[in-house]
Amino acid sequence: MINLTDSAVNAIKSAISSSERRAGGLRVMIEAGGCNGFKYKMDIADEPKPDDTVIDCDGLKVFVDSKSREHLAGTTIDFVLAPESSGFTFHNPNAATNCSCGKSFG
Repeated sequence: MINLTDSAVNAIKSAISSSERRAGGLRVMIEAGGCNGFKYKMDIADEPKPDDTVIDCDGLKVFVDSKSREHLAGTTIDFVLAPESSGFTFHNPNAATNCSCGKSFG
């Protein structure tokens, strides 16, 4: 359903290990808004909710809620280090349009 590159897994595991919050995994979701209609949202989560799909990515648990599943199917999340801007990128085959910020789609 969702794929994470090794770079993304390492960045997330690093964030989780330095977090003071109890972390059981990463929540990935879609919300209305952003430049093109939908925006990606990620957060450390302590446990899955009852309707979540739980995906194991190299030992990292990823939680996806039922409303976001169809929008995220086939998405690859990467973490890119670049001089001009570093961060997570989303390669989503379901997106008809993408914003130049890389954080929203339509």
